[in-house]
Amino acid sequence: IIKRLKNVKFKNPILIEGLPGIGNVGKITIDSIIESLKADKVYEIFSDGFPNFVFVNDKGLVELPKVEIYYKKVKGKDFFLVSGDVQPVDEKSSYEFCDKLLDLFQKSKGEEIVTLGGIGLEEPPKFPKVYCSGTDKKLVSKFKINGVKSAEGVVGPIIGVSGLLVGLGKARGMKGTVLLVETLGLPNYLGIKESRELLKVLNDQYKLGLNMKNLNKEIKIIEKEIKEKLEKIIFKE
Repeated sequence: IIKRLKNVKFKNPILIEGLPGIGNVGKITIDSIIESLKADKVYEIFSDGFPNFVFVNDKGLVELPKVEIYYKKVKGKDFFLVSGDVQPVDEKSSYEFCDKLLDLFQKSKGEEIVTLGGIGLEEPPKFPKVYCSGTDKKLVSKFKINGVKSAEGVVGPIIGVSGLLVGLGKARGMKGTVLLVETLGLPNYLGIKESRELLKVLNDQYKLGLNMKNLNKEIKIIEKEIKEKLEKIIFKE
């Protein structure tokens, strides 16, 4: 179910996706951007492919898990920002979700996709490195100028929405990049320091105008919200 909240006309937007995953680095990064830029929420997506639970919010009311799409124009560029509580639970649901998301993006004449994720390590890294891969050599090379290293030989399959979105986007003629930062390989870990590295890369690449010093307050709020939701999720065999 796709619920439109605002009628916004995107103009050749850039999609940046950050859903929960290894170290929750993608979600922390995208939520920090949304909060800092005061982006407008334009869509909510609900699906039976998401985990079968609900959240109890701070008002004691039940909420379905959802994915949200935000809009912001920065220096003449439109951004299609994808955040959410969860990822689809299985392969079929992941493909279906990514196709629906790409349908929305394609209607907006979007052609460039950036997805965010983590490379799981056994210990939290002291100095997290950012790696990239993608479907367009020119786009990937632009990220390398900003100190990002090639993911070749470093990572195996990129599982979940972060990988599929770029792969399926290529089949539609879109160019895409996956940015991966080193982090602790646990689903309930909050990679704050690691997310900062992704924020720096995106800020430099797209001139988002983020004040890295002023992000501390937003990140603390986001950290608290994610931690509370993670504590409410009970995984059953």
